[in-house]
Amino acid sequence: MTERQAGAEEVPPGYKRTEAGVIPEDWELKMLPEVCWFQEGPGLRQWQFKTSGMKVINVTNLENGVLNLDNTDRHIALSEFNRVYQHFSIDSGDMVIASSGNSYGKTAVVRDQDLPLMMNTSVIRIKPVGKIIYGYLWTFLNSSLFKDQIDLMITGGAQPNFGPYHLKQVLLPFPLPQEQRAIAAALSDADGLIGALDALIEKKRAIKQATMQQLLTGKKRLPGFEGEWETKQLCEIADIDPENLPSNTDPTYSFNYISLEQVDNGHLIGYSEEVFSAAPSRARRVLRYGDVLMSTVRPNLMAHLHYREQIRNAVCSTGFSVLRVKHGLADSGFLFAHLFDSFVNKQIEKMLAGSNYPAISSRDVKLIEITCPPLLPEQRAIAAILSDMDAEITAIERRREKAQQIKQGMMQQLLTGKVRLVESGCKGAQPYAE
Repeated sequence: MTERQAGAEEVPPGYKRTEAGVIPEDWELKMLPEVCWFQEGPGLRQWQFKTSGMKVINVTNLENGVLNLDNTDRHIALSEFNRVYQHFSIDSGDMVIASSGNSYGKTAVVRDQDLPLMMNTSVIRIKPVGKIIYGYLWTFLNSSLFKDQIDLMITGGAQPNFGPYHLKQVLLPFPLPQEQRAIAAALSDADGLIGALDALIEKKRAIKQATMQQLLTGKKRLPGFEGEWETKQLCEIADIDPENLPSNTDPTYSFNYISLEQVDNGHLIGYSEEVFSAAPSRARRVLRYGDVLMSTVRPNLMAHLHYREQIRNAVCSTGFSVLRVKHGLADSGFLFAHLFDSFVNKQIEKMLAGSNYPAISSRDVKLIEITCPPLLPEQRAIAAILSDMDAEITAIERRREKAQQIKQGMMQQLLTGKVRLVESGCKGAQPYAE
């Protein structure tokens, strides 16, 4: 049996086989400690944390490549920091990586405005050393080449984690500095496009939010409409949870089930095919086209959905309340838009106040109030404007997702030398063909 028949990767001229796969002949293969220095945070205890002093970061602070310091108030006393932990102080430009939990492998770059800081356990800081280009190392740490090696070394369990021991075994394809710079620059351009799309999405969301505040309160009226708005309880304009599968449903009855986890900020992201006898006990609420789903379990997560999908025999979790507008009294799109309005969310927050379990009941849902124009055509016009804005944001989000996928593909090709951005110094080298 030949190598090709055995499924082995063929090595074209100008390339070589290594422990990390096939790479160009003029590249080296280095161990990670040869190109960077790394340090894991200490294991601080809960009793050490104070409300002021030296701020301490953990994995929750790493967001989208930078540090978000708004979601932690953990500090240790400056006297204790100066006495014991000075060597864990973070520097501007350090790369930090989450080494524990479901978000392990998440990275961020420390900026001047983030300092002063120190890190806790589950965060590792990394500094480039030697001839590696900063941007190339950053690219590698965010690539599947790095994460795949870590995944092979760590075992699952409830809390996957890695540390310096694992990093010391990571292998890194290492081109000459000029090619490292070219790779880093190409991927930085891709990041620039993704960043621009992120900024555009945030801008469009802010515009939509401002528009909602104007249109859903009647502060701004659309041309051609007049009349006083009224405040209505949801039970006045919609039937709440009108249909549920009874306990004596045929055990073989099949349906498509929507759970809380399958709704993301107003969008359906999936569903599962179920049979009643084996379905989750929460799979009970029957859906009809035009129904509005409102999360009652963890409602602050805004797991709401305007059900306009053509899915046969749809049933949702009892973690939702189903709102079915009464004919002629409300528009379902207008009602759905209100679920994201601050006026409704403030009412929910009051209902949740003092509760150990973040949930509201169907009775609570019935009492929620919204403001409505007197005529359905105005409700429909408002809903159409907000729906168009949603569609525009969704289209940009899809462009962003596609750009991210393209970038991931570029990383794989560039970090293995399958695509070269500078002329190879190897005689006989040719573009990599799979």
